[in-house]
Amino acid sequence: QVQLEESGGGLVQSGGSLKLSCAASGFTVSNYAMGWFRQAPGKEREFVAAISRIGGSTYHADSVKGRFTISRDNAKNTVYLQMNSLKPEDTAVYYCAAGRVVAEPRGKYEYDYWGQGTQVTVSS
Repeated sequence: QVQLEESGGGLVQSGGSLKLSCAASGFTVSNYAMGWFRQAPGKEREFVAAISRIGGSTYHADSVKGRFTISRDNAKNTVYLQMNSLKPEDTAVYYCAAGRVVAEPRGKYEYDYWGQGTQVTVSS
């Protein structure tokens, strides 16, 4: 069955870096649009970054542009989120998502499968 497993979260100081991984099983990531979303306590789940199924175009939220980078390793069937210059407001649970047909990569309802999430905490 389809599974997404996030890893790489943790506690980091402001200005630090983390690299999140999303290992997929049961499907091939190159055949799906892949996205990262995050949810802070008391807030809605929000878009962070996405990579398209065809062409590998990438999209990043304005709040993370220039600091975060999404990438995909087809050989490892894994998607990554490199996060640099982290800020306390980046603290959230980060979720990986996969969608077979995604018209709007920033839309959370476009995605069919979700991982369990990994906690990222940035201390000031």
